Amino acid sequence: MTDPYEELPLPRTALALEALHHAKRTEHPAIFNHSLRTYLHGRASGERRGLLPGRDYDDELLFLGCVLHDAGLTPEGDGDQSFDLDGADLAARFLTERGMPADRVEIVWDAIALHLHHDLAMRKRPEIALVTAGAALDLGIDDPHTLPPGHTERVHAALPRLHAAAVLHDAIVGQALAKPHKAPPFGLPGELVRQATGAVWPTWEELDRTAGWNDYDGYRPGR
Repeated sequence: MTDPYEELPLPRTALALEALHHAKRTEHPAIFNHSLRTYLHGRASGERRGLLPGRDYDDELLFLGCVLHDAGLTPEGDGDQSFDLDGADLAARFLTERGMPADRVEIVWDAIALHLHHDLAMRKRPEIALVTAGAALDLGIDDPHTLPPGHTERVHAALPRLHAAAVLHDAIVGQALAKPHKAPPFGLPGELVRQATGAVWPTWEELDRTAGWNDYDGYRPGR
């Protein structure tokens, strides 16, 4: 069978290939391409920092975190949590069922569960940090011009964008409109829902009063 990604430096372990084919079957094509670009950008970002696969981090674990990081946006992964946690849980089940040891599954779970929390993820081990770095570069959250010359053009030629940012936005918001608890205020899914619908989130003081603590009653700033 012809490998459509033979020109890309992807790990070819049996588990990596199975995860790739699973993601391709279950994800929207734009999200699947984003997931592979996340790996390629993350790996390039690591090389810019002097991190090499096989020497400084486990390339299979990085790839699995990247290729499955948006599994929560598939029909199979659409549970009752925010999509990052749903995706982490789905990836953990997928890998555990295929015999991956628990300590390695935990690294992939962390990489997926933390990928919306940039500052936290970037302080973790490379297999976790580079998932977040790659996704941020692909969506313009981090400056893609820091990637090596010609890298982005080569990656886009092999993995077209297919309106990735717009597709991701609509998938996240669509899940949250159907299940509002998946997008609580102040997180990324909640912010996308607020932008799309004009929803108004409670203020800090309103949250306190809703809880019934009344910490603001009689409060005078500076006292």
